[in-house]
Amino acid sequence: MAKNLAGRSGLLMAAFFAVLAVLVIAGYLPLWVLLLYLVMSVLTFGFYALDKSAARAGRWRISELKLHYLALFGGWPGAMCAQSLLRHKTQKRSFRLGYYLTLTFNLALLGYLLSPSGRAYAQAIEQVFTGLF
Repeated sequence: MAKNLAGRSGLLMAAFFAVLAVLVIAGYLPLWVLLLYLVMSVLTFGFYALDKSAARAGRWRISELKLHYLALFGGWPGAMCAQSLLRHKTQKRSFRLGYYLTLTFNLALLGYLLSPSGRAYAQAIEQVFTGLF
């Protein structure tokens, strides 16, 4: 069962990133959106792994709120993979509910960025960051 879960989450994550890449190539999303999801997913997976290690060793843990913030700001694919591969944070119902709420909010924000007014907002953010570098 754990292998099926890990396989499904890996497929979902791969499909999500493939769709994002197509949207970037087609010009519907700026590249920074894809890069943000990639960086935040790797970072979030790392934090889940650190928390799992700390839980096993009886050390200081990463707060659930921090894990939710990471998921909210684009790290939910990494959180999904960490939950299934590491089998971490999968039993606590309140945490799972918070995770799904952050995922829903994040996808709604992504949907907004795909709308005409959202695209203009994303391009404005890109221009600000382009001007900084």
